[in-house]
Amino acid sequence: MIEAINLKAGMTFEQNGKLIKVLASEHHKPGKGNTVMRMKLYDLRSGSTVEKTMRPEEKVEQAIVDTKDAQYLYTQGDIAVFMDMETYEQYEIPTATIQNEMKFMLENMNVKIDYFNSEVIGITLPNTVQLKVAETEPSIKGATVAGSGKSATMETGLVVTVPDFIKEGEVLDINTQKGTYQSRASKYNDEN
Repeated sequence: MIEAINLKAGMTFEQNGKLIKVLASEHHKPGKGNTVMRMKLYDLRSGSTVEKTMRPEEKVEQAIVDTKDAQYLYTQGDIAVFMDMETYEQYEIPTATIQNEMKFMLENMNVKIDYFNSEVIGITLPNTVQLKVAETEPSIKGATVAGSGKSATMETGLVVTVPDFIKEGEVLDINTQKGTYQSRASKYNDEN
């Protein structure tokens, strides 16, 4: 058992037969009354997201989630296919379950498959991925890093704000937790 005050983003717990992942957790002290925990929770089985308040001392059953190294192979219809890197066994995960993660994934990308007991409950992406800019406004001559930025559509359909000097075809490092531009991917852009 774990108290609500100790739940952090990324942790998983069981409650009322549901398997729930914490997306965000913060202390809230209203003007009057006791401190509460405001949480954004994601039901791993149904795919629904809810916001909930809990008393800091409220206890929940922490779920032990295991991971395995896997490779994203392809998507067919509404199913994404992954391969276990040790056994070469293939797993099918409904794209509705991992729709946020799909915006960052390219075929043959390494990820981790998350398991609860023997049930596949999702995937974990690397902290950063490298994606090519598919479409953006032309770069502005003399643009600096301090500019306001512009929108860029990546090869996966993800839209991020990038500095004004970024051009179509450049490969960028994208933060998967925040969905934001980090930098140019140096090892690919040296070839251009």
